[in-house]
Amino acid sequence: MPRINNPKPPKRAPKIDNRRTKKKPCSFCQHGVVTVDYKDLAQLRKYISDRGKIRGRKVSGNCQQHQRDVTDAIKTARELALLPYTQRTVTERRGGRGDRGERGERSDRGPRGPRPDREAEATLAGVVVEPGAADDARTGARESAAVGDVALVKQVSE
Repeated sequence: MPRINNPKPPKRAPKIDNRRTKKKPCSFCQHGVVTVDYKDLAQLRKYISDRGKIRGRKVSGNCQQHQRDVTDAIKTARELALLPYTQRTVTERRGGRGDRGERGERSDRGPRGPRPDREAEATLAGVVVEPGAADDARTGARESAAVGDVALVKQVSE
């Protein structure tokens, strides 16, 4: 008796899909429309989502040919500035990472204070600044002296 090297795996029972729904009929085919006009904006807006995306075939219910025609008409209308590429969304989201409360304040730290001047920034960075040496402290220079002058900026040692 010959030996079988690769036995066939057992067959699975076919899946029974009871969720089949009736396919939407193509509105263009129903009304006998041959071409889709890019100037008919009311018709084209039905096939654009609220964010400005072109709806898919399964959502819109168009047949393959009319979906291509709709897509081309929408793209042409966008190029001619009859339709926008994206829709403006002006909704405020609550919660999430960037939540700043009702008035846009930084909730855990409070509102920002006035921005410090250059000398105060250098002091915060650990550099002692003598008057008039703010520019050198800003760049982080340890010593700034012209020939024969005294150093104006000194690094603080901790």
